[in-house]
Amino acid sequence: MTRATSSSSRRQFLSQVATGAALFTTPGAFATPAVFAEELVRTPRQSEGPFYPDRMPLDTDNDLLVVNDSITPAVGEVTHLTGRILDSRGEPLRNAVVEIWEADSTGTYIHTRSGTKGKEDKNFQGFGRFLTGLKGEYYFRTIKPKPYGPRTAHIHFAVMAKGMKRFTTECYVKGEPRNRTDNLLNRVRDAQARKSLIVDFLPLKQSRVGELQARFDITLGFTPPA
Repeated sequence: MTRATSSSSRRQFLSQVATGAALFTTPGAFATPAVFAEELVRTPRQSEGPFYPDRMPLDTDNDLLVVNDSITPAVGEVTHLTGRILDSRGEPLRNAVVEIWEADSTGTYIHTRSGTKGKEDKNFQGFGRFLTGLKGEYYFRTIKPKPYGPRTAHIHFAVMAKGMKRFTTECYVKGEPRNRTDNLLNRVRDAQARKSLIVDFLPLKQSRVGELQARFDITLGFTPPA
């Protein structure tokens, strides 16, 4: 198989896998959310932070482990990151653009002011985009984040959709000790809202190489125009 064919097959896989994203989540994960609307907690907005990419990587798809046709993957614990984008009524938000960005295994962002330049993992894409499907679902393949500097482990998210202001937040790793002292996480005073930002990174049962799965749903304070 040529590298071009291999890359094409990878892109096809990544575009199709979100349709079957429930493979990486619990049964019934993409059931109609309106049934549970009363239980929904609005996801807190958080700062975009200083390290949203000031230069985009060569590749901006939803597989952050491989840049373009490289055959060398990024260093880190492979994580299948899934979830849904929901509106204020608990309905799935279709055709929303979801972006994620995070530091690599050395704590370096793809930003000229990130403090550990020269040590970065050049095989880590660091940023990705995905367009949500009919059920508001998204899918990324990335690495489990690690704490660095004063910050606990986290992944940045941005959501954009027609008629709404860009929404930014972060998801955090359940059980990470630094969650107790992280300044940004603990600015969220409401306990339920803060809890909604913290997710399990669990072993993926189908994996033979120790991959993880994580699920982070985002509920927006936005109702699409009729």
